[in-house]
Amino acid sequence: MTTREAISSCRICSGVCGLRLTIDENDKIVSARGDKGNPVTRGFACIKGLHVHETHYHPDRILHPLKLQADGSFKQIRLETALDEIAEKLQDIAQRHGHEAIAGFRGTANYLNLAANHMLPDWLASIGSNSFFSTMTIDQSAKWVAFERLGMWGAGLDPFDSAEVLMMVGTNPLVSMGTWNYPMQDPVKVMKEARQRGLKLVIIDPRRTETGHYADVLLQPLPGEDVTVVAGLLNIIFREGWHDAGFCSRYVNNVEGLMQAVEAYTPEYVARRADVSASDLYAAAKMFAEPVNGPEGMRRKRGSAASGTATNMGPHSNLAEHLVQCLNVICGRFAEAGSPVSNPGVVSPKFPRVAAVMPPNRSWEKGWRSRVDGLGTIYGQKMSGVLAEEITTPGAGQLRALFVVGGNPVNAMPDQRKVVDALRDLELLVTIDPFMTNTGRLSHYVIPPKMMFERADLPSRDFEPFTTLVPYAQYTPPVIPVPAGSELVDDWYVFWSLAKRMGKKVVFDGVELDMTSSPTTDELLAIITRNSVVPFEEVKRYPEGKLFDSDPMVVQPAPAGELARFEVIPDDVKHELAAVFRETGHNEKYSFRLSVRRLREVHNTSFHNNVPAIKRAMPYNAAYLNPDDIADLGIASGDRVSITSAHGNITAIAEADKDLRRGVVSMSHGWGGLPDDPAAPEKGTCVNLLISSGQRDPINGMSVMTGVPINVERH
Repeated sequence: MTTREAISSCRICSGVCGLRLTIDENDKIVSARGDKGNPVTRGFACIKGLHVHETHYHPDRILHPLKLQADGSFKQIRLETALDEIAEKLQDIAQRHGHEAIAGFRGTANYLNLAANHMLPDWLASIGSNSFFSTMTIDQSAKWVAFERLGMWGAGLDPFDSAEVLMMVGTNPLVSMGTWNYPMQDPVKVMKEARQRGLKLVIIDPRRTETGHYADVLLQPLPGEDVTVVAGLLNIIFREGWHDAGFCSRYVNNVEGLMQAVEAYTPEYVARRADVSASDLYAAAKMFAEPVNGPEGMRRKRGSAASGTATNMGPHSNLAEHLVQCLNVICGRFAEAGSPVSNPGVVSPKFPRVAAVMPPNRSWEKGWRSRVDGLGTIYGQKMSGVLAEEITTPGAGQLRALFVVGGNPVNAMPDQRKVVDALRDLELLVTIDPFMTNTGRLSHYVIPPKMMFERADLPSRDFEPFTTLVPYAQYTPPVIPVPAGSELVDDWYVFWSLAKRMGKKVVFDGVELDMTSSPTTDELLAIITRNSVVPFEEVKRYPEGKLFDSDPMVVQPAPAGELARFEVIPDDVKHELAAVFRETGHNEKYSFRLSVRRLREVHNTSFHNNVPAIKRAMPYNAAYLNPDDIADLGIASGDRVSITSAHGNITAIAEADKDLRRGVVSMSHGWGGLPDDPAAPEKGTCVNLLISSGQRDPINGMSVMTGVPINVERH
């Protein structure tokens, strides 16, 4: 058999690992391995990346557009015919309900598809709609809230390569490859190298995760108690005088108010409520914050604190994230003027890093307000937590059409029954996905896109400062053709084409597109990177990826007279922190708490059924419990269990996990069928049937998806 080799990258997550693909004479990828020549991923690739090519050839892949029939079946339809029909329906909906009745939902896969990522919101704007939703407001929008309520540091956190200590709260970067104070490429090797140079690690998680096995101090609190634990850490740091008083004096408003607000969160209170050792809490605060006694006297430690989905999906998630970032603020854990910038940028525009506070903006208090809970928008996005009610609530502004791109909200969003009922109420639901997801099953049209090795791409421009800590980029051209006889499409083309049919002009990333002839993906990428540090054509010369020799950049001092300051204890934070303290912290009716879990083998709602190696390794999302809890329940690993919350009930398969603290059930979200499908836990269980959408954070509409009180019994 004659074969050839191609270099590409995996675009499942922000790690974007380099891959070497072996392709046979029929242009079929027969194997993949990590690219040892890649300068940042160095041969690393997880099980998903090593097998993602298999999804291209799975028999369930959709190769032609589908249209829902009256009997509930789907029938193949020509692409341009489907687009004609969709455009006609959109014009009718817009005429009867207004253009804001047309909405878009960006799924995780859309983030790693640069041209499509930019096209979706720009298309909505072109038709006069601001109804834009995404998965960001399902899991980690508390980060956006914190940036806009607390403020940001213009030069970013302390650089990782000089960090002496890191704190990670509810995040597991060795699996998720998505923690913003830790490199997202080759995470295990990076951890071993950092530990060899002396990096200390504080981990706060109910489970001793893969990352937690490297911890110097490990706290395993009850799920949902991140506010309690972090407030307790702040209390200790202030009490011991470990905060950076000079930094606080210059850059922080009302430090004394924050001190007073956390005063009640004593080590004894935190130990009792979160079920952690008071001495371990003290050890965590000491390791993170105690100044270092060096040759020139006492100095602050270098390194930062960060959180992940477990913190951002729990109770009071906005408050929890705010307090985590306050750890960085009061300890001054930011890049200083004169320090080198490790990544001046490649595909993003060149912009100065300034040692100054970017003041709070609180954008959700301005402009559009939802009819549901009065929620606003953050970074141009409406809150997915109220998407279902925006569809089902009659009146002006009611959503009647929804486009889902690279996502599966039926499995991703809390309160699954409510979501399904809402999607069924739509006049038009269009899903762009290569497989028939549960959202696709409810759709009027399913449009199959090209998959990653069939299209060109670049890493994200807007997230580059957070996801790549060195000046690295990799342009990936198509390496195989689309399947013969198929009718696949670039995701972005659907929206350009609909705009053309509707007589609208698309302004793509600030550039008005020619609506008479379709652009190419490369032309769109060139627009996005027209002001990039490294010209697009230069990046294209290195499809194997490259560390670019950018002009050295250092952090600039703040302009003279710059007065912006962090707001560590605005009134809404103060009142919520006091309210949390007044909570009992325990529900006598329930013996366990649910904890969200990342799995290496899958990515959110993807890769559950279409990769044989993954299906063998992870056929379902087990309900993990401590072995002692399993024994007390009188069950064994592999037994079915019934899990009940105040909102719902699910059936799952129990598995023992010795690294999980007692009193916790750890499960991965994103699995299972539709609510009325027969229970099949051996194929996966929808955890979101346990989750109520009625209990929401007041700013971003986030439901409580971890830390939920539950009971467990033999099924």
